[in-house]
Amino acid sequence: MIVWISFITLIVIFLAIDLGIFNKNPHEITNKEASVWTAIWVSTALLFSLVIFFIFKHGWVDNPDGLTPTKALLKYITGYLIELSLSIDNIFVIAVIFTSFRIPKMYQHRVLFWGIIGAIVFRALMILFGVFLIKKFDWIIYVFGAFLIYTGIKMAFEKDDENYDPRDSFVYKTIRKFIPITPVINSEHFFIKKKHLTVATPLFIALIIIEFTDILFALDSIPAILAITSDPFLVFSSNIMAILGLRSMYFFLANMLERFGYLKYSLVVILSYVGVKMILSHHIEIPEWLSLSVIGLSLGAGVLFSLYQEKKEVLEEQ
Repeated sequence: MIVWISFITLIVIFLAIDLGIFNKNPHEITNKEASVWTAIWVSTALLFSLVIFFIFKHGWVDNPDGLTPTKALLKYITGYLIELSLSIDNIFVIAVIFTSFRIPKMYQHRVLFWGIIGAIVFRALMILFGVFLIKKFDWIIYVFGAFLIYTGIKMAFEKDDENYDPRDSFVYKTIRKFIPITPVINSEHFFIKKKHLTVATPLFIALIIIEFTDILFALDSIPAILAITSDPFLVFSSNIMAILGLRSMYFFLANMLERFGYLKYSLVVILSYVGVKMILSHHIEIPEWLSLSVIGLSLGAGVLFSLYQEKKEVLEEQ
């Protein structure tokens, strides 16, 4: 319990420093700043794997699966990389939402900050529920595995909808029925007073839609991590560390997503692999180094092929 409280306290401190010191005043996040913070969050997450090693070495958390410190470390890193990989699709949707509601770049960090707070709460509840199901019903692991394979196949054949508009979504239309909305953005506030009436700004609407889309993405990412381990602390810590770096990664990748169009197929491979791994988990133990290799090779191949196609198209135009 002390480890759980310490970890959650650490996350709260990280978030307080982020918003209270480094991003106290709204400003546009530059590519350089995003790159630095992405490196910081990724490094922090990877260094935390050493903390995982010592936690399991000294038995500071329950270890029902009898994981060795080294195995726990590998499972944490694998889970973290899976969540980070699946966040790429989430980043694209966030970019569409911000563009649709014309959210100024200087206010986007604030929206994502509060979005992360909500994501942590929802992810924690979904992780606890998912772990409970796996512990209670062995057969549910086959359902999760089949769902991941189905999601991967669906993603492979799904065409990008360039005309997608969040304002046509069920969430947006529902919010409008209960809360007056103004199209005006002249501050970082989610609500403003207008003719003695409290109205929601586009920042609040974007925040709510981002929260709902994160829940939908969690339906893929949570089962994917549960395919690696059902240890609650490993699943929660790897998931949350990946989420914390999502904001800086968004600003780092948002302008480059079109360059890496083939990363979509990397995600298809990763989802399909973890789905198969989940289904076979009761019969075959697949080593963590193989999972890490599949994830790394898939992402690397997606990036390299995207750059190759981009260079090929440039040469053809010349």
